[in-house]
Amino acid sequence: MNIIFFALVAIAFASAAWHQLRWDGAGEAPMAQLTSGVINAAGGAVELAIALIGVMTLFLGLIKVAEAGGLLAILARLIRPLMVRLFPDVPPNHPAMGAMILNLSANMMGLGNAATPFGIRAMQALNQLNTRPGVASDSMVLFLAINTSSVTLLPTGVIAIRAAAGSSDPAAILPTTLFATLCATVAGISAAFLYRRFAPLPPLPAAPAAEQETPSTPDQALPESTDDTPLAEDDGRAYPAWVSGLALLGFVALIPLSVLYGQAIAPWIIPSLVMGFLAFGLLRGVRIYEVFVEGAKDGFQVAVRIIPYLVAILVAVGMLRASGALGAFVALLGPITGPLGLPAEALPMALLRPLSGSGAYGVMASIINDPAIGPDSYVGLLVTTLQGSTETTFYVLAVYFGAVGIRRLRHALPAALTADLVAVIAAVFAVSFLFGQAVM
Repeated sequence: MNIIFFALVAIAFASAAWHQLRWDGAGEAPMAQLTSGVINAAGGAVELAIALIGVMTLFLGLIKVAEAGGLLAILARLIRPLMVRLFPDVPPNHPAMGAMILNLSANMMGLGNAATPFGIRAMQALNQLNTRPGVASDSMVLFLAINTSSVTLLPTGVIAIRAAAGSSDPAAILPTTLFATLCATVAGISAAFLYRRFAPLPPLPAAPAAEQETPSTPDQALPESTDDTPLAEDDGRAYPAWVSGLALLGFVALIPLSVLYGQAIAPWIIPSLVMGFLAFGLLRGVRIYEVFVEGAKDGFQVAVRIIPYLVAILVAVGMLRASGALGAFVALLGPITGPLGLPAEALPMALLRPLSGSGAYGVMASIINDPAIGPDSYVGLLVTTLQGSTETTFYVLAVYFGAVGIRRLRHALPAALTADLVAVIAAVFAVSFLFGQAVM
């Protein structure tokens, strides 16, 4: 991110300097425009973060109620039969299986960073089964591919950003995100199985097992959670296979329904989420008011904590726009990507998302807060769908594999990037289909 941040600023400065040297004195000086862009972007970043506080506290409060009511455990029991089949070399009752299930369940609920401790715990437990220290096993690669694509039922963070940007329908991206993440997950799983033949495992070490490097244990190097709530535990139970099968069919059926009737359903989504989560918590015996307030406190802290990151990236993007560099980039690539449903304004978002979560977040925020674009335009809907349906792939690989000392990634990166590419294509298709942009 250091290199990306500096590159954005340097390109903007060089572009403005070039225009300043060629300036004929008419209108505002290019360097003066760059200065105004820096000041306005910094102020806009703080205003955006303040606007986020209310919506973020609402959604994190609701998620806390659902989590306290056991929704995460319900999802874990539903997907356990599928996970056992995807990972036949992981014993069903091994700690790795439970941690993977909890990680994926948290990602499905859009819990973001709260899913990271489960993911690292899963990777450390998988490393216990790894017979080749320092080399990613097939199960590790498959878990990373699923994690980076991760089917998302509720992209709460992106919905909050859309609401803060003044969207008339913040939840409009639910059907497009669901479709894109499902396609990406299928692609990630397929790529992990397909690419493994091109990256075979090395021979087993010749040294006796007792002399080999001792793998990390699940209790080592766990990062701190985003709040003071202890990590949930998976009890190892699963619903009958037919129940999980029906749930999977129902989930798949949501895709065509959400695409065909997404615009009619969208106005109902947020009110239904508020009512549904609170009713669920009440029926499960949760003290919904106290738990909601506890979760809402986290929302306030998150909104305040992201201010420095927003200022940094929005200033860089604002400088690019004020210098004319972004306009030149759009003019160059627009004729190529535009007919394919990916306007050049959205292309930086698609390219930056696998590299930097905060960078992509800032680019998305700058786009949907641009009065000429807005959150409800085709570009606004597309970039917010991309934010909700793709992952910071390089960060995830660095954190998860770094926690267990994996140096040879094998086919993990190609599989994850394949899922990212499919997510972009699926997002373009879904947004184009729902909101009328022609795609060739």
